[in-house]
Amino acid sequence: MSGEQLIQDLASLPKGWRWVTLREISNIAGGVTKGQKNRPTEILRRVPYLRVANVQRGYLDLTEIKEIDVSETAITSLSLRAGDILFNEGGDRDKLGRGWVWNGELQECVHQNHVFRARLTNSLDNPKFISYYGNSAGQKYFFDQGKQTTNLASINITKLGSLPIPLPTPDQQQRIVAEIEKQFTRLDAGVNALLRVTANLKRYRAATLKAACEGRLVPTEAELARVENRNANFESGEALLARILTERRKSWNGRGLYKEPSAPDTSTVGSLPDGWTWARLEQLGTTFGGLTKNPKRANLPKQLPYLRVANVYANELRLKEIECIGVEDSEIEKLLVRVGDLLIVEGNGSKDQIGRMAIWDGSIDPCVHQNHIIKVRLTERWMPKWISTWLQSPNGRQFVELVASSTSGLYTLSVNKVGNLPIALPPLAEQKRIVAEVERRLSVVEELEALVAANHQRTIRLRQTILQKAFTGCLIEQVKL
Repeated sequence: MSGEQLIQDLASLPKGWRWVTLREISNIAGGVTKGQKNRPTEILRRVPYLRVANVQRGYLDLTEIKEIDVSETAITSLSLRAGDILFNEGGDRDKLGRGWVWNGELQECVHQNHVFRARLTNSLDNPKFISYYGNSAGQKYFFDQGKQTTNLASINITKLGSLPIPLPTPDQQQRIVAEIEKQFTRLDAGVNALLRVTANLKRYRAATLKAACEGRLVPTEAELARVENRNANFESGEALLARILTERRKSWNGRGLYKEPSAPDTSTVGSLPDGWTWARLEQLGTTFGGLTKNPKRANLPKQLPYLRVANVYANELRLKEIECIGVEDSEIEKLLVRVGDLLIVEGNGSKDQIGRMAIWDGSIDPCVHQNHIIKVRLTERWMPKWISTWLQSPNGRQFVELVASSTSGLYTLSVNKVGNLPIALPPLAEQKRIVAEVERRLSVVEELEALVAANHQRTIRLRQTILQKAFTGCLIEQVKL
C-alpha cells in the first residue's frame, strides 16, 4: 500500500488536521553497525545499544541490554534522547516498523543500524501520538512497502520517511494520547484479570489431577469395599496387574519365548493409597516406535496417512494437515494406529511439551505414525484414559521429565524410556470413577478457558478500535476537530 492509498483508506481528516510525512516532521537516522571498522586513531568507548529485540510494538523490552564499542563521534551523533521514536527496520513482515518512544531509560544509549530513530523537529508534537499511529494504521503501510528477501523483510530510510501521518494540532495530540492511555489502562487491568483467571485455572487443573492420582478425588475402591462389606469381592490394583500379565502371557504370539516384563523399582516411587499398586507401563501394554521418513518412501506403491508431532497435543488431535508416506506391507501391522492407542510425543524443544499425549480416536483409517510419536497399546481396553490422566498429572509428569532428561540439556523420550515409566495402578472400577470425575471438572475448566480466550480476543479488538478512532478524530467527543 502506497502513502496515497493509505490516505484514501482513512476517513477524511477532521478540521484542523493535516497530512504530513514522517520526514517532514522529524529527522530520521540509522544506527551503529555492529562490527564496523573504525579508524586506527579513533578512541572507542563501550556503551549500551538497542537491538531489534529491545524495540517491541508499543513498548521497550530492556531486560537484556548489550554493549558495543563506539567512537566518541558516533556516540555524540547516535545517542538517544528522551522523545526519540524508534522503528524497527527488518524481521518478519508483520513486524516491520514496530517500535516505541525512548523515554531516557538509560543515561547513555545508542541504537543499532536495524533500528531507525525519528527525532521530532517541533518540540510541541507528541512522539507517542506518532508511535501509536505507526503501530496501528501505519502497520499496513510498512507491511506493503517492505522489501522481501529469502527469509526477512525490511524497510529503508526512504520508505520510513514517506510514512503518511494524519497530524492534529499539538494540543489535540496531547488530549488524544491521554485518552488512548486512559482507555488502554482500563484494558490492561482487564487483561491482567484474565491472566490471573488463566493462572488460577491452570493451578486448579493441576490440583485436580494431583488429587485424582493420590486417591483423594473420589472414594477409593478399598474404602467402598470396607463400607459395603465386600472385601473379598473387589479386584485390587495388584490383582488387576496380575490378571493383565496373565492375559499377556496367554495371548503372546511374537517371535521367540515370551519374556515377562520386569516390575518397577518401588524403593524410590513413594507410597500409594490402599488397593493401588505400582506397575511399569510396559507391563500394562506394548510400546511401539514409528516409521522414519526418508526419500525412498516416496516411491513405494502403498501410501498411507501418517501422524506427526504436529498432529498430537495434550488431549487433542489436530488432524487438519495430514501427510501421506510410503509404507512396506511388512511394516503395516506394527505401524497402524488403532482406536484407544495412546500416542506420546517423543521430543520437543520445550521441557513442558515433552511427552504430550492424546488417545487415538480412529478419525482416519488406515493411519500410521512416524518415529517421533511413540504408540502404547494397552492390554485393558478402558485403561488408556487412566494412564493419560496419570502421566499428565504433576505426579506422573515428574517421572516423564526425569526419564526424558539428558546430560546435554535436551529432553527426549524413547520406546524403552516410555516402557519404563512407573504407573500408579488403582482398581479398574476406581479408575473409571476417577476419570469420570476428572473429565467433569476439567470440562468446566475448558469452558472457562474458552471464555477467557474469547474475552482476551475482545480486548485486542477493542484496542484496535480505540486506535482507529484516535486517528480519525472520533476517539472522544470533546475533541472537536
